[in-house]
Amino acid sequence: MPAGVPWTSYLKMFAASLLAMCAGAEVVHRYYRPDLTIPEIPPKPGELKTELLGLKERQQEPQNSTLPRTL
Repeated sequence: MPAGVPWTSYLKMFAASLLAMCAGAEVVHRYYRPDLTIPEIPPKPGELKTELLGLKERQQEPQNSTLPRTL
């Protein structure tokens, strides 16, 4: 293997990297929540509006000042 690393260590690192990559992609996908609908008529250039749906939902939720804030 490259740089004298044994197969077991190489496969463990590969599996951990693949798991981390998939988990990160899932987190980004859930945060941005892409609109997967396909319009029948494509928008003209400049008409397409994008927004962060996750951020929009969080701004609409009422904030209760009696609860302690946590990070």
